Amino acid sequence: MSDQCVFCKIINKEIQSDIRYEDDQVVVIRDINPQTPSHLLILPKVHISGMDTLTPEQSPIIAHIALVAKKLASQEGLSESGWRLVVNCGQDAKQTVFHLHVHILGGRPMTGQLA
Repeated sequence: MSDQCVFCKIINKEIQSDIRYEDDQVVVIRDINPQTPSHLLILPKVHISGMDTLTPEQSPIIAHIALVAKKLASQEGLSESGWRLVVNCGQDAKQTVFHLHVHILGGRPMTGQLA
């Protein structure tokens, strides 16, 4: 947990957010700057700076995130038309918050760009 991390503050309910799902491992929020009509962020409750710092012991969270993404994509009505999962890792990939998070994007046809 990082005292300065905005996602940690959202997870701890110190900052209000549009929480769409929560369990013992993750919190899912609507992105405040959506790139698609449906744009959710899956945040692990444990602070992991990014994919490049993920340890073998933490790796089960990735499988959990995938299953949560599948469930939420269905709830958002994206299953039939399709959806995308995106993880940005590092500055060149445009990671702006250094707390591992996964984007669920959908609700329109995707262009050649990732977001």
